[in-house]
Amino acid sequence: MELLPDSIPVVFLAAAVAALYARVASSRLRPGLPRLTALLPVIAFLAVAPMSFSSPMVRGFSAFMLAWLGAFKVSLLAAGRGPLDPALPVLPFVFTAALPVKLKRRHGDRPDAAAAATMPSSRAKSVWLVSCAAKVAAIAAVVHLLQLKSLQLHLYVRLALFGIHLYCFLDLVLPCMAAAGGALGMELEPQFDKPYLASSLRDFWGRRWNLMASAILRPSVYDPVRARAGKAAGVFATFAVSGLMHEAITWYLTLLPPTGETTAFFLLHGACCVAEGWCARRWAERGSGWPPRPVATALVAALVASTTFWLFFPPLYRGGAEEMLLKEYAALTAFVVDAGRKMLRYG
Repeated sequence: MELLPDSIPVVFLAAAVAALYARVASSRLRPGLPRLTALLPVIAFLAVAPMSFSSPMVRGFSAFMLAWLGAFKVSLLAAGRGPLDPALPVLPFVFTAALPVKLKRRHGDRPDAAAAATMPSSRAKSVWLVSCAAKVAAIAAVVHLLQLKSLQLHLYVRLALFGIHLYCFLDLVLPCMAAAGGALGMELEPQFDKPYLASSLRDFWGRRWNLMASAILRPSVYDPVRARAGKAAGVFATFAVSGLMHEAITWYLTLLPPTGETTAFFLLHGACCVAEGWCARRWAERGSGWPPRPVATALVAALVASTTFWLFFPPLYRGGAEEMLLKEYAALTAFVVDAGRKMLRYG
């Protein structure tokens, strides 16, 4: 297997051109049906663009960036909502449209003023570099353990290792994109906030895990449904849509027919969040306190891990995600070694 024989730059150049068209079209048309009609080709392009890649991992990750978040951002733009604004300068608009990032805005800021970055302190940079190094080391260790067939690891152990890899990979790649935006003069919101410290499911999903997805689902699903049917319906609808989009990403990754397990995972968590909110309100009315933070954090971790092993990971595992992961890391290693040899030869 060759490393990424597809032309990633060409696809993302096309995505940048589509974003530029969306900016021009939305600046000339008012929010509503005319703007949506003009932006439908962009939404369609973002949905099919991931299929340009033969690499399953690249196809799945680009589906997350383009077919889900990108398409939702453009759809919100058609309604005059969301993170995209035709008043944004070109670079921040394209960066926000094509990548899973969100510009940080302060109260009263104009869009162009919000793009101004604040330089992080040297201590913050050092902490970030140490964190990145730790995640790279964790990914390398996980891949090495998965490659050792002689260990005969239990399925749940392999799934746990796969989960550690997924979190480290996302929490490495997404902040690196934010750092690239900062280097280009943009201040971006964080994508994760120590999800392993969540003290409730609502805290985990709403304030700590994949905050970019939360920022997109809130104006596109939660707010409209809540306004019409109440908070509980808004929460459940948000998780239902998230489940369907994750089901689609699983299809992009494995190209196997959907099983519904991924959607069931999010529907279950949506129901649990609604029940958790109901219990929290009843306990507050009775003067009862929330469980101690260490206990609550342990319960959240146990629920997330158990349901992930039960419903979220099995479709990926049956689709050969582990084998794809190992093959692509082997290809990456061969590519790096070959590039290093060429550099030494011609250096």
